[in-house]
Amino acid sequence: MQSLRFKSSLKCAGCVHAIKPFMERINGIVSWNVDLTSPDKTIDVVSNVPDEKEIVEEIQNAVRAAGYKAEII
Repeated sequence: MQSLRFKSSLKCAGCVHAIKPFMERINGIVSWNVDLTSPDKTIDVVSNVPDEKEIVEEIQNAVRAAGYKAEII
């Protein structure tokens, strides 16, 4: 298992709701959470995918598909 943190362009609960179906389609995500109170609007992900580069790319693509940005930090 690995924990990943992303800085995002999400602004509100509606944004989180918008990315939810995209995030739920990713195999290997055990859990994920968005902290809208953080200045970076962080997305914390726990994954069981051994290839970090692969899962990071999948998450970034999912967030982008919903119309937002996510950058690994």
